Amino acid sequence: MSPGQIPMAERRQHVALAYVALSVGISCIGCSAIFVKLAGAPGVVSAFYRVLIAGMVVVPWGVLRRPPLPSRQTFLLIAAGGVFFALDLALWNTSLLLTSATNATLLANNAPLWVGLGALLLFREQLSIRYWCGLVISIAGMAILVGATSLHGFHWKAGDLLALLASGFYAAYILLTQKARTRVDTVTFMAISLISTILVLLGLNLAMGSTLIGYSNRTWWALLGLGLISHMGGWLAINYALGHLRAASVSVSLLAQTIVTALLSIPVLGESLTVHQIVGGTVVLVGIYLANQRTAKG
Repeated sequence: MSPGQIPMAERRQHVALAYVALSVGISCIGCSAIFVKLAGAPGVVSAFYRVLIAGMVVVPWGVLRRPPLPSRQTFLLIAAGGVFFALDLALWNTSLLLTSATNATLLANNAPLWVGLGALLLFREQLSIRYWCGLVISIAGMAILVGATSLHGFHWKAGDLLALLASGFYAAYILLTQKARTRVDTVTFMAISLISTILVLLGLNLAMGSTLIGYSNRTWWALLGLGLISHMGGWLAINYALGHLRAASVSVSLLAQTIVTALLSIPVLGESLTVHQIVGGTVVLVGIYLANQRTAKG
């Protein structure tokens, strides 16, 4: 049944559930930076174990369900999305080690801009003025939240370029996810995507000669949380939402993960919220609200 044939009441229920799932997903991936910092492992290594641990649960789950196999075109779309996501994780995790967290966060969260442009140019989605206003407001809020004043006298570093490049791969993943999620269920999609992501990150680690064993118990516990909470829990929920909401709006909503990270850093990392972080978080939420008006697919 196509989206246009689904009764309005049922469509509204799907959208409501999608927003609940999106909120859960944002909360889960908001823990990512905390787990990465607690793990203290090289960026590419933490990225690999993140998807490997999630895959050890999701892939067998997907196989045991015996779902109908997707078409070759859909399979390739999902696999390509997994490649892009692997590159995003590797680049962003590494950028955190080469530049300030402020610069890496702000640059990596340019993804909604690329998603909006991609949706407009590639998929001919008609995005309203309200969406673009919401996007601009959210990015401004992100700048306030992470302390844009620190970009005064900004000079490009290798980490800055990696974070910006990561945002492009992240946007490509979001766009491909929306395209493929209309054709397969959430678990099947994620199982195929994870296999692709795991293989790419394993190859990167082997090529770089990374050490994959010998870490402390604290690192392994942090990596376990990164895989099960941030990736499996977070992306199962977000991929479900992408089956019912526009990718452009979902990508803007994902900016809220920074607010989750800031709140969690208080009890876990002993950090405190500043005035600009509180103001920036509020501005991000206003932008998200505007961008999410009339966001159901179909």
